[in-house]
Amino acid sequence: MLAYEFMRTAFLAAFLAALVCGPVGWFLVLRGQSFASHALSHVGFAGAAAALLLGQPALLGLGLGAVGGGVAIGMAGDRLVGRDVTIGLVLSVAMGIGALCLHFLTHSASSATALLFGDILGIGPSMLVWLGALSVACLLGLAIVARPLLFASLQPEQAEARGVNLRLLDILFLVIVAVATAQCAQITGVLLVFTLMIAPAAASLRMGFAPLQGMGIATLLALLEGWLGLVLAWYTNCPTTFWIAILGGSVFTTATLFCRLRGR
Repeated sequence: MLAYEFMRTAFLAAFLAALVCGPVGWFLVLRGQSFASHALSHVGFAGAAAALLLGQPALLGLGLGAVGGGVAIGMAGDRLVGRDVTIGLVLSVAMGIGALCLHFLTHSASSATALLFGDILGIGPSMLVWLGALSVACLLGLAIVARPLLFASLQPEQAEARGVNLRLLDILFLVIVAVATAQCAQITGVLLVFTLMIAPAAASLRMGFAPLQGMGIATLLALLEGWLGLVLAWYTNCPTTFWIAILGGSVFTTATLFCRLRGR
């Protein structure tokens, strides 16, 4: 399996994505913003489809669309809490715009499938370099805001009283989430970002680890999903994203059962 360059590249891409999905997803679940990765991936899909229509790289459009959506959600703040209908309509409109762009994108039908469901086996060396750069940028940004972000996530009133700008912090974090979503979408596609970014983090938090341990466990679980998904896809001839989704659900279910048994 590892004798093929495209498989080695796929394993490296999954490794880079897991490095980011673990800690970013951990903060998302902790802050109750799990919907953000799903929402930003849908908004980014419209940007990616528009970029392909204009002859630009899909990653560029996906990143710009997701970052723009992250800034908008961060600026809206609490005004979006509980407005499921509004959020659902915005996501539907974004997917509709993406579908319109793909309708006119007649020269590359495979691009639609790659955007929606990912194409980890089609990642080339140049894309791998970009994924590495995005990983470094996300981790550096998260390292800068991690302490105030953890404080604001656990004790928002006290953090605000001590001078922490919650709105600015939320915007900065959602920009990091947007970049991580653009990276993760190269592996799972925009429809299955949730499985790689949220499932490992939710399982880690469910088991009650401390912050640094929890982020480390979430990263390891995301890496396990990506690498084991590639191995299973190789031997079963099923899509990698299918196995990543199945493994994500299995990891969270196992963690939930473990916690219930431990509680008893």
